[in-house]
Formats: sequence, C-alpha cells, structure tokens
Amino acid sequence: MHIPVLQNEVLEYLAPKPNDNFIDCTLNGGGHTKAILEKTAPKGKVLGIDADPEIIRNLKLEIRNLEKRIIPVCDNFANLKEIIKQTKFGQVSGILFDLGMSSWQLEESGRGFSYRASGGSEGKDETKGFIALRKKEPLDMRYSILTPLTAEKILNYWSVAEIEKVLREYGEERFSSRIARRILEERKIRPISNTSQLVEIIRQAVPPKFQHQKIHLATRTFQALRIQVNDELNNLKNALPQAAEALSKGGRLAVISFHSLEDRIVKNFFKSQELKILTKKPITPGFKEIKINSRARSAKLRAAEKI
Repeated sequence: MHIPVLQNEVLEYLAPKPNDNFIDCTLNGGGHTKAILEKTAPKGKVLGIDADPEIIRNLKLEIRNLEKRIIPVCDNFANLKEIIKQTKFGQVSGILFDLGMSSWQLEESGRGFSYRASGGSEGKDETKGFIALRKKEPLDMRYSILTPLTAEKILNYWSVAEIEKVLREYGEERFSSRIARRILEERKIRPISNTSQLVEIIRQAVPPKFQHQKIHLATRTFQALRIQVNDELNNLKNALPQAAEALSKGGRLAVISFHSLEDRIVKNFFKSQELKILTKKPITPGFKEIKINSRARSAKLRAAEKI
C-alpha cells in the first residue's frame, strides 16, 4: 500500500478550502489527491498528473466515486502549462509536487526501480549486516514507455566516462569511477540485464569496509540511473516556473523532494521568484511517521505562496 509522505504537513501548507481547485503534479498512489479532495468538497477539483500510465489506470479503479472531481492526465509535469490549457482547468489555488516514487512502482511494476525484493529470492544480499532478498528485474527504470532511454542501454552502451559522470553527479556516489570500470569489465563478458546482476557489480566495486554504511551500497547507483533515464532534474527545473505562473494570487506551491539535488533546485527556485517562502527550513517527517513508513526518512517539504 502506498503511504503518502508528510500528508498532514502538505495539507497545512497548501491550506485547501471548500471548492478550491488544485493540481497534483505527481499522482503516485493518489493519497495526497484524496486528502485534498476531502478538504475541497463539495465542488473542488484536482488535476492529477503522472507520466506512468499504470499509475493512472490503478488510480481510476480506486476513485470511481470521485470521478467528477478529479481529472487524471497521463503526461510529464514538464508539460504543465500545455496540460492546463488542454484540460481548460480553472483557477488554481495550489500545486503539489511529490517527487518520490510510489510503492507500486518499487514493488510491483517490474521495471527494476528497486534492488530489494519483498517476495521470492533471486539471491541473498548481506551487505547491510542482514539477509535481504535481491530482486532480479529488467533494468528498465522508465516511468513512461515513451521514454527511449533505459538503464540497460546506459550500462551496456555508454562510455565509462559517461557512466561515471551520471553516478557522480546524480547519485553523489564516491566510488563512481570504480563502479563504472567494473561495469565495463562485466559487459565485456556478458550484457548487464537485471537488477541482481547490477547489485553484484556494485558489491565487487565498492571496498569491503564501505559496504556496511547507513544506506545500502546500491542506493546511489540506482538513484542516479533512474534520474538520468527519466531526465528528472531537468523536468523539475522546467516545471517549477510553469507552476508558479499557473497559481492564482495567494495560491500555494508545495514540493516534497527526496535527495539533495532536488531540494537544491527547489530552494534556489523559491529564492529567485516573487514568492513568499513559508518554510524557512525544509519540513521533515517526525519519528512516528518514519517508524510507520521508512521510505519517508529522506523527505523534505518546502512551500511558498504567490504574492
């Protein structure tokens, strides 16, 4: 089940009122959208956007009783201005970006977003001091099938220098050079085709004394590849100005990011615009929420109001 991150805080800073209209640029599991719709009853609407067609299909099955008040659109939020135009969506009181992934994408999509399995084992992973089940999924990592690039193409056809740059810049991986060289050695023997194989490559590249850190040794590499495949940072940079423009005067913009690169983009954007910043420091989950949903631990919420 997808658990919306910082839901109470999102509602606090977006401050939805009856009959207000909102845009959820990242539908994911629909948790934030449903909470906003409850606050904006009886006539408030949500324009819900997601690049993943499976997310849209899953949501439509769950919101039949709210169909008149939600407008689901399968598209990239980088096209926000055009989406608003095509849907003829009215005055916008608030816009939300939740840049995290849905539980469905991580656990059920079969696209190689995660290295750890919740079900059957395809190999044991003991790199964090406990035995975890390792996934064996295709190295796809696309949100949309319209995206031409996949993680498998990067790993098998990009140069060592290009791969090293992706891991260093988008994953902030200190062993990016060692991992990139190990990828080259492996693909000379056989194509790199699944998540379990990639985790093993990373394990062989990272020095043993660094394999038992706070986060799993594969986390940064998987993050970097996913960001590159979906061009996530450029999409965010393109979408934020469109969101600010779309807001009505007094409308609010809230963004939940999950790593420093995203948060830096949001922070700098807020400072560069005529916006009243509502969060002097990013809002983070409390102990209770992290205990319930461990994936929330790296979330940061920033919010601003259009002057």
